[in-house]
Amino acid sequence: MVSSDLPPDDSAPRLIDLPRFLDHRGNLSVIEESSDIPFPIRRAYWVYDVPGGEAREGHAYHRGREFIVALSGSFDVVTDDGYSSVRHSLNRSYYGLYVPAGVWRTLTNFSTNSLALILSSTEYDPDDYIIDYHLFQAFAKK
Repeated sequence: MVSSDLPPDDSAPRLIDLPRFLDHRGNLSVIEESSDIPFPIRRAYWVYDVPGGEAREGHAYHRGREFIVALSGSFDVVTDDGYSSVRHSLNRSYYGLYVPAGVWRTLTNFSTNSLALILSSTEYDPDDYIIDYHLFQAFAKK
């Protein structure tokens, strides 16, 4: 696990620990923009009801950055910078995966009843998406 001390270089995907407050009544974690994650939050969305073992098609962003948390269940995020790919397993709600702009990401291997929270640095803009992997590879090589 990687510490939530944010390094100055946010160009690579990395796991970030979130603050945890343990209590006999139930535990609590929190995400604060610019202190726990390296960007201001402009949009939040969640992915749910994905059949067990299934995947969501991948994409990348020209400008957008994301922070992905498994609020319930588990899934993998495969990140690809155009040269190599890494599989990140998310299965706890007290850490998440930072995905910088220009990195292809695919959510896969969902457990039944998983809930993925995605925080984004940008509002929805269809022009920011790269949805064709071959176009992404050309973009990544620039």
